Amino acid sequence: MTGSADSLILFDCDGTLTDSHGLIVQAMQHAFRDCGLKPPTATAVQQVTGLSLSLAIDTLTGAVSMHEAVAAAYRKHYHAGELSIKLYPGVRETLTELKERGYWLGIVTGKSKPGMMRVLEMFSLGDFFYVIRTADCTHSKPHPAMVLESMDEMGVDACRTHVIGDAVFDIQMACAAGVDSIGVSYGAATAEMLKTAGAGQVIHHFPELLDCFPARDL
Repeated sequence: MTGSADSLILFDCDGTLTDSHGLIVQAMQHAFRDCGLKPPTATAVQQVTGLSLSLAIDTLTGAVSMHEAVAAAYRKHYHAGELSIKLYPGVRETLTELKERGYWLGIVTGKSKPGMMRVLEMFSLGDFFYVIRTADCTHSKPHPAMVLESMDEMGVDACRTHVIGDAVFDIQMACAAGVDSIGVSYGAATAEMLKTAGAGQVIHHFPELLDCFPARDL
């Protein structure tokens, strides 16, 4: 890859920027119990992480009449534990360097817009990102809409757009949009799963992105 002032790097949030999978699993399991349903396994929850909340719940249970109650209970438990979320090591420093190298950065996430804005405020990350797409404002992953809308807003074509994510849905979304993708192995999916889904490459630590996106030639 080559550095470019008009290259766009789109990041997933949960499991890519933030270490939040433990909270997601706990909140979902508590929500199911609150609603009198058998809680899903941690593996089952991880496999739907990255989808919109409604799609995730729909995948985890066939009790359609309980979906809204489960979603409300999930939000309650997630918000209660939100302060436990941490950034993965090197995230802030890497984002700072990528921005200084001239890359445009964006967010494409299964989170809701309010939830994403809370994360940005919590970690003072808002100034890094030029474009944000959330699952409550457009189609959920793996539909390519988040990527395509971000490209359109920034005026960047597919050959200069890259998606970074930890879930198979992130990679599938990138493939559907016709853009490059880099998987991170420390989140929801294994390196093998990400490669099978179509990731161009897989990294194991966030700062490795600096080797993928070198400084722009002046």
